[in-house]
Amino acid sequence: MLAPMARGEPIGSGFGKGFLTDIWYFAALARDLKPGRLARHEILGEPILLGRAPDGELFGLRDICPHRAAPLSAGRFTREPDGRASVECPYHGWRFGADGRCAAIPSLVSDQAFEASRIGVRRYPLAESQGLVFIWMGAEGRDASAPRPPPPLFPGMVGGAPKLVERQVFAAHIDHAVVGLMDPAHGPFVHRQWWWRAAGSAHEKAKAFAPSEAGFVMRRHAPSSNSRAYAFLGGAPATEITFRLPGLRWEHVQVGARQVLSLTCLTPLNENATQITQILWSDHPIFTLAGPFIRLAARRFLKQDGDMVNLQNQGLKYDPGLIWVDDADRQARWYQALKREWAASAKEGRGFVNPVEAATLRWTS
Repeated sequence: MLAPMARGEPIGSGFGKGFLTDIWYFAALARDLKPGRLARHEILGEPILLGRAPDGELFGLRDICPHRAAPLSAGRFTREPDGRASVECPYHGWRFGADGRCAAIPSLVSDQAFEASRIGVRRYPLAESQGLVFIWMGAEGRDASAPRPPPPLFPGMVGGAPKLVERQVFAAHIDHAVVGLMDPAHGPFVHRQWWWRAAGSAHEKAKAFAPSEAGFVMRRHAPSSNSRAYAFLGGAPATEITFRLPGLRWEHVQVGARQVLSLTCLTPLNENATQITQILWSDHPIFTLAGPFIRLAARRFLKQDGDMVNLQNQGLKYDPGLIWVDDADRQARWYQALKREWAASAKEGRGFVNPVEAATLRWTS
């Protein structure tokens, strides 16, 4: 059990370093991967080709040809004699299938018995679910064909296509990005828009939390009285906020028969950069009537968090000790405990045991 703190406590030495493996990361919206298109991505510091073959098959390969290191994403899709799709390197035409195996080396002549299939590039399993594409980032050397749990499912994906998609890159390790976005106490100082909260409206709050799959949930509750944006939804909204490793946070709002789902996906590009993707679905008419304003507000909201990350980096470059204090920072402590348990369970070959226990947290914001 994580005992409550009466005084500040330094954070663990592993914070802000390394990445979780053997887990699904958000990679892209399904609509971003067009048939016949290849794209180069960086995830966990690895160059990765993401693409969808003309027949719809998803490709996730290490984006380095093992021959002369050209990026495969600069090549094109082609088709093998047996009908399977493959990616052709732009330099010498070596071709690789979705399994990562080399299908052909055009420079070989008929009497050269070199077996192209002995060569391969790392394959990254992909899963398409609810209009999202997830990538399985296994530990180095792990069998990519080993059984995996399904990617996460999210409630409240209503109203067809997303009403809003906003992307920004934070100049931060995913740990700092996650903790910054889940932090409940920064709002009165970082987000001071008139439509978000009134000046001087900070007051004590109490929220009930419980463990959930690979994370924790703030149980369904009425939004705080000083969170003005919820007033635009009308009625009596009730919201539930969930966090799940490695970096997924979603808020599901129920307003009578209407729903809003706001999903934030954090994808580490490398040690110093994290892609933030904000996606919103809803069948509430406000998101049609006020769509441009909502998109502008979301962009500004994320930019304020990104600007604060840049300010924080001025201090982090000196590698100072950091202190987490009482309930306002308990979610950050849970996040670190969840990461430790995920890594330990994978190393020991056992099931994950959620270290979070139900609690009511109190803070002022």
